Amino acid sequence: MIPALLLAASSAPSVIDAERAFAKLAQKKGQWTAFRATAASDAVMFVPEPTNAQAWLKDKKDPSKSVAWQPTKAWQSCDGSLAVTTGNWHRPDGSVGYFTTVWKGQPDGGWKWVFDSGDVQKAPRPAAIDVKAVVAACEYPHGKPPFPSLESFEEHKEGSFIANDGTIYVSWASFPDGRRALDVYLADRGFVLNDVVKATPK
Repeated sequence: MIPALLLAASSAPSVIDAERAFAKLAQKKGQWTAFRATAASDAVMFVPEPTNAQAWLKDKKDPSKSVAWQPTKAWQSCDGSLAVTTGNWHRPDGSVGYFTTVWKGQPDGGWKWVFDSGDVQKAPRPAAIDVKAVVAACEYPHGKPPFPSLESFEEHKEGSFIANDGTIYVSWASFPDGRRALDVYLADRGFVLNDVVKATPK
């Protein structure tokens, strides 16, 4: 039997389309309204500690002007069950930074985000003119890649996401001092993204 995710693939929006629609909704309906509408029930965001996004967003009022953002790169599993987007954001006050979003494919062919993180930067990340998702090769499925063990580190929180076919694996860790790290691993390409957020200044 062909999985439901594959049946819906031909008419489904790409993860790039989903990210752009998310950003457009924020400008049209409000920043936190858009976050609520596109997040999965178990989505994680940082405020700055990792927390359930829907619980944190429940009664959050939209700011008068939303942050604006656009994707610059994306990676997707062969079966369309998991994808990652990253790109640039800019606030109304002129500050800029980057974001990384992990998306899960839905049975109807759409996407819901399950992880959102990012940081301030001095300058935007390089942007491509035509952004397309890099799709992992189907002939390289396997289990968890050899991520470094965090057992010897001080207290931390961590999580991971793996595509149903094993072609993409995402791992993140968060430390009490505000440090965060995220790695994205494609079975046929190895590590394609490493985000590191520095400790929060005291």
